Amino acid sequence: MRKIIAAAFVSLDGVMQAPGGPPEDPTGGFTQGGWTVNYWDEPMGEFMGGMFTSPFDLLLGRNTYDIFAAHWPYVPADDPIGESFNRVTKYVATTSTAPLTWKNSVALRGDVAAEIAKLKKQDGPMLLTQGSSVLLQTLLAHDLVDEFRLLTFPLVLGPGKRLFGKGAKPDALKLTETKVSTTGVIMSVYRPDGAIKIGSFELPNPSEAEIARREKMKREG
Repeated sequence: MRKIIAAAFVSLDGVMQAPGGPPEDPTGGFTQGGWTVNYWDEPMGEFMGGMFTSPFDLLLGRNTYDIFAAHWPYVPADDPIGESFNRVTKYVATTSTAPLTWKNSVALRGDVAAEIAKLKKQDGPMLLTQGSSVLLQTLLAHDLVDEFRLLTFPLVLGPGKRLFGKGAKPDALKLTETKVSTTGVIMSVYRPDGAIKIGSFELPNPSEAEIARREKMKREG
């Protein structure tokens, strides 16, 4: 059984679009591309490097795949991340019939959620997502993510593609690891932790004002 690890850079308001540079993904009029670059430090490098120490294959959406395929095959041969990314299998969720030119790439078409569920049942290394905000909505909608590895940056980006978008469902998460960089980036690992447990701080006997407030909310609901 293979696990899916969703790794992402996110802002405090949940945006993950174009972290690496302005030309990366300007769709929707996004103008803040490159928002992670000036926060990078050694602890962040160690956290990111730790993601690649265990065997993995990449699981990517088509837009992220195209970004990576135009970058990683052209980095110096001694770049450790580039060496790993170029070597491993890349599974790509895509509706396009355009060829996948990056070596060791496999297209996932049709019912992508079903295809990925089949991959999870196989023996093999973990499936690691990078970026791929559209694909992540499919993974979230079908409860296919086993772990989140997030780097949360101390900034607000406003409109943009989000990690927890239309595919997100109510779910509790368990924090299993957290660190803070020298630049204020929070590096966290979360795992699904079942249904959200609901509670209440209300008084045992609500006041007349509270009862009136509730009735007002019903009318305005």
